[in-house]
Amino acid sequence: MAKKIWCATLFLLLIAVYSVAYSAEKLRVLNPTPPNRMVDRVPLTPRLDTLEGKTIYLVDIGWGGPQAAPSIYAEMKAWFAQNMPSVKIEIRTIKGSYMEDQPELWKEIKEKGHAAMIGISG
Repeated sequence: MAKKIWCATLFLLLIAVYSVAYSAEKLRVLNPTPPNRMVDRVPLTPRLDTLEGKTIYLVDIGWGGPQAAPSIYAEMKAWFAQNMPSVKIEIRTIKGSYMEDQPELWKEIKEKGHAAMIGISG
């Protein structure tokens, strides 16, 4: 009987220690929804009627390392050269982190390009 009481006491002691140890731990949860309103929707850019004679920028954001996208973009450029030679493909890589704004690049695309594919590859 004493052994059962001792085991029960030990069990209750362990529960008490764990509950004290973990009750001091705080968990913070962030709500990703915008406060009090919906996010303003921005419409998609209208599709081009044709790619013939257009300039398309392929922009590598650097995700996956410096060698992830160049070979894929080179293949895409070669495909356009063979199948749609009037389409000019410009390949660019962002400077710095993909989280940084690229005002010079956006300006170049806006002035010289008709479309851009911005993202990852590889």
